[in-house]
Parts: sequence; C-alpha cells; structure tokens
Amino acid sequence: RAEVEARSLPMELSEKGGVQNNGFVQNEDFEDKETATSSQEEVPKTCSVDVEPVAVEETVLKPYAGMPKEVLLQFSSQARYRVTREILFWLVIAGAIVLVCATIAIIALSPKCLDWWQASPIYQIYPRSFRDSNMDGNGDLKGIQEKLDHITYLNIKTIWITSFFKSPLKDLGYGAEDFYDIDPIFGSMTDFENLIAAIHDKGLKVIMDLIPNHTSDKHRWFQLSRNRTGKYTDYYIWQDCRQAAGSVIPPNNWVSVFGNSSWEFDDVRKQCYFHQFGKEQPDLNFRNAAVQQEIHDIIKFWLGKGVDGLSFGTVKFLLEATHLRDEPPVNKSQNGESITAYSQLYHDYTTTQVGLHDIVRSFRHTMDEFSREPGRYRFMGSDDDEKEDIEATMMYYGTTFVQEADFPFNFNLINMKNLSGNSVSEAVNSWMQNMPAGKWPNWAVGSPNAARISTRIGKEYINVMNMLLLTLSGTPVTYYGEEIGMENIASENVSEEHVNSGPVVATLPEKSPMQWDGKANAGFTEGNSSWLPVNSDYQSVNVETQSAWSNSSLALYRALTLLRNEELPLNRGWMCHVWNDSDVFVYVRELDGMDRVFMMVLNFGQEATTDLQARVPNLPSEAVVRLSTHFSNAGKVVNTKLIKTEMGEGLVLQYKTAKPVHTMEAFQGKCFVAEKACYSKALNLLYVNC
Repeated sequence: RAEVEARSLPMELSEKGGVQNNGFVQNEDFEDKETATSSQEEVPKTCSVDVEPVAVEETVLKPYAGMPKEVLLQFSSQARYRVTREILFWLVIAGAIVLVCATIAIIALSPKCLDWWQASPIYQIYPRSFRDSNMDGNGDLKGIQEKLDHITYLNIKTIWITSFFKSPLKDLGYGAEDFYDIDPIFGSMTDFENLIAAIHDKGLKVIMDLIPNHTSDKHRWFQLSRNRTGKYTDYYIWQDCRQAAGSVIPPNNWVSVFGNSSWEFDDVRKQCYFHQFGKEQPDLNFRNAAVQQEIHDIIKFWLGKGVDGLSFGTVKFLLEATHLRDEPPVNKSQNGESITAYSQLYHDYTTTQVGLHDIVRSFRHTMDEFSREPGRYRFMGSDDDEKEDIEATMMYYGTTFVQEADFPFNFNLINMKNLSGNSVSEAVNSWMQNMPAGKWPNWAVGSPNAARISTRIGKEYINVMNMLLLTLSGTPVTYYGEEIGMENIASENVSEEHVNSGPVVATLPEKSPMQWDGKANAGFTEGNSSWLPVNSDYQSVNVETQSAWSNSSLALYRALTLLRNEELPLNRGWMCHVWNDSDVFVYVRELDGMDRVFMMVLNFGQEATTDLQARVPNLPSEAVVRLSTHFSNAGKVVNTKLIKTEMGEGLVLQYKTAKPVHTMEAFQGKCFVAEKACYSKALNLLYVNC
C-alpha cells in the first residue's frame, strides 16, 4: 500500500487496489504481478494524506447560469424559491380569472352594436335615371358602378336600387317578366355581378326591390296558367265572369289601384283574372303553396348573388278574401255602377287579410338562412304605405318573439298635407309613439312615387328637410338628387310616349335624370338624348357645381352625415320632443352619461323667435351653433331665451348640461330611444345598464 505525505494533516482516501508507480521502471515481473493481482478480489484500501488545516474550506454552492438539472433541483426545493414560485403562479391564475371575468362583464354590459342598416343613411337609386354608361339614354347598372364614389362622398354606406328585373316596363318595371334576369335596358347579369363586387369592395351594402304580389302578363307562369298547364293552372286568381249585352260583368266591385275594375277577361282561358294594379300585372295566388315556394326560391337566388337586403313592396296586397264579397263604398249613397276610383271603396277584402303576416314571416325565415355568417346580416324592409292606418303599418315590425321586417318604410314626412312645425311634429310623434318597443325607426322625405321636396313644399325648405331627416332617431333614406335639391321636371314635358302605361305618367316628373354637371344632358348621358328630359335648372343644380360651393345644399348634406356618424347622441341616443308651433319644431338628441346635447331648432313656417329657456328647465343660457342652413351662422353663440329663425332655417345647437331632458318629469312620454346605450367617460365605452 502506498503512503503519501502531503503537508501534515492525515486524510483517509478510499480507492481500489492498484500498484505503486515509482516512475517508469522496466521490470519483467510486472506483467505477472499485474495478472496475479487482477485475479484477486478487489478490496477497498485506505490512503492517508497529510493536509494542513488552513487549506480546507467548506465549499458553498450558489446558483449560476447554465446549471444542470441535478444542481437546479437542489435549489428549487428551498423555501425561499418554492414560496416565490407559488406566489407568482397564483398571481398569474388570479390575473387570468380577472381578465376572463372582465371580458365576460364587458360583453354582458355592452349594448348591441348598430347593424349596417342602422348605422348609415340609405341612398335610394332609380336605376334608369341615375347614370347612362352606353349612351342609349337610359341609366343602367354600369352607370351606377361608375358613380359609386359619389355615394362614399356623401358618407353613405348603403344603396337601395329599385326594380331592374326583366320586364315589359309596364308600371316602370314593377311587373316582372322574369325574376331571375336583368332587363337588357339595365345591362346583363354579368354587369350586376360586377356591380355587387364593386359595391362590396368599397365597403358598401346594397338593397334591392322585390315585388312578389304580381308578375307581368308576359311571364312564363301566366302563359302556362292561362292555358291551364299542370301546376301553373292556379298560380293566378281566376274567376268566371258573366256576359251581358256583349260586355263582361266582373265577379264583384273590386277596383284596381289605377282605377276601374280589378278583373280582366282572358280570351284564352275564358275567365277573368284579378289584378290589383294594371291589367298587364296579374296578381299571383298566394294561397297556393307552390307560388309561395317560387318566391322563396327567388329570394334565395338573389341573396346567393350577394345582395345584402331586400325591400318587399306591395305586400299588403298578397292575399284577398276568398268569399269575393263587394267592398263597402266610402259614400254609401253612391251608385255602385259609378264606382271606378280606388279611393271610393274601403278595401276590407283586398288588403291585409288574415294569413298575410304568416307569409311575411316566412320571407323573414328565408332571409335569416343567409344571415348566419358573421357580418352578413340580410336586411328586410317592407315598402307598404298604409297612410291613415299607422297600427297596420307597425304590424310589419312583427312581435317581440317573431320578427318580420327590420322596419316598414316610413312615409309620414312625405304624406304631410301641409308643412308647418305642428304637422312635422305630428308626423314624427305618430311614428315614434306607435312603434313597438325596441324597434328601429326610419325616415324619408322623397321617393320614386312622390314629388320632390322642392316641388312639393318649396325650394326654401330643401336644406331644413334634409337637416330634419339626418338628425332624427333612426335610419334616414335619401332619394337620389335630394342632396342637391333637384326639382320635378315640368309635367308638360312628360307624356305616355316615355312609358308604356298611361297611369304611371303622373309619377315620372320626380324620376328625371340625375344632374351630375353643367354639360349637355347634365352629365347623365353622353348620348344625344335621355329617356326623360333633364330639368332646365341643371347648370346650377348639379353635383359638380355644388361640390365647389361651401354653402351649397350638397355641402350641408355632407356636413350633416359626417356629424351624424361622429356624434353618439345623434347616432343612437335619445330623441325628446321639446316644442312645436305653427313655425318651428324643436327636439334634442342626448345620450346617458354624456353631458353634450344637440338641440335642433327647425323652421317650417315663417320667421320666428323662440324662448327655449321657458320650455326646458335648467337649459343653459347660451348654446353654440354647430351647423346651420345659413352657413355663416356656424360657430356663433346664441341666447337660448331668444332664438331667431327665418323661414326654412335650421339650427343644430350644442350645449353641455348635467340635467338631460329625457330625465325630466315634464318630458316623460315625449322622449324615445331605440337601441339604448349609456356612455362611460372614464372608460370611454358604451354599456347598457344605465
């Protein structure tokens, strides 16, 4: 055994057996000795080493970068590291739980975002009069595509295109010859598909008309029905007619909307067919399930093409009473044989029959099948003007549990018999007070079937009517050209030569070509003529000219749409009716949690001075003019005790208050809100539980 001397402290070392190395010594006996040693059992041996005491220090191991697993485990079990690790772990878990709960709370408390058909005004286009792209004098789909920048220029994101189905153009195209095709006058299906793509590329939406009540008498279904071919035999409403003295006696006294009997004798079938409108537009038989299925297939076809919404027109006419009784006359003393006008009868048996709303709800169900994809909700409107029967109109909203239209189009502002602050107030309140809770309102001041604003009530009221339209609660609908104040063309310039059906000549003056610039034909067409004459005022009333004027109707329209888009109270807040008289209509737009209030003072009569401090408690003594129909007034400060307005002048006033009108007891029943929301200034977000 080797014995090693090292300094003075002995240390025992355990080692395996071996040989003493005395340096390199040649020894023949070495191999033999090594062999003999290896054959013996290895026994641990002890070596003693002397080491000085000062040379041995206790080694303290500390954490270091790149520690192997074995070393790391020595530290991880120590209390100071284990406790720290557990604290951090539970903090992360608690933080995640808080984030999840906060997210759920925000989602639960956040109001429903306004859908696309609520957030933007709708721009209604009569395609034959908007823009002609091929110089034939008729507006077309390519023409609409060429002018999409005008829509975005107006800060509008939704277009409503009226009927463009293949048609003989009786009643201006509302009697379709083929629901699956485009009339050649407007272009081709490829043109339509290109238009849809261009609209969506610009972030816009498109609504189109669908008139399911009737077809053209040129439609394939009618031709098969008059020949009693298979299932098409009962696609229309047929009845036997009596013959007397060489003339046809209809089954009853029902009268067409256009006047005279609703029944027309067909020489092929030898029966009378029913038509609520022109004799060239026979009514479909909606008591036939196969007819209803045909309409559902048409809906699916156009939604499949990418249309974002449909406006269903004339739906109140879908069903008629099966008993065929005479309708009661308005004047009971009138001789029945002299009744030829639609207004001379109460239409108890030809409109809004039992079962009608079941059909409308079925349309909604089909629309909903295409609304399941996120962000692709399909809008449904109903275009029926019940005029005197506001409750019948409201039924098209559906019920709390069963939805029909997103809204029936509102023609109250168009149907006013005279213009005043009182009549405007009545028209607005009539809709808001009768609208079902939770539903969304809409407003229109022009349409293809009503005289334009400037013709109906006067040029001086164009701007104030647009201000009313764009500041009321709900969705505004603008008929093309109203943004620049277009007028009807003179009636003497319109005759039956412009259309194939006499009764609709009366609605042509408001369908004159859009006035784009001061060039020939107002920039509507580069051809030699247009299908209707252009208004003689086109050199001053046109888009190009008004775009350059800071005080034009177009400039005000754009300012109003921009304000509506930017300000939450105007976008979705409360609307409270404050005051009205023969001259002015005053209302405010407010939002819970926001101290900024907008007050509209609109003059629809003569020059007036209004003391609003006497009408609204705690109203600030001063307000700032945010917008005015007289552009020079914008930015001025007015005294709310003495607000002066001229005939046709409109003011959008802005002020701050801690006491909004809708919280005041005096205005309960005069305030309305749809899609209620509250604003948190601290968090800069909207919530629902105010």
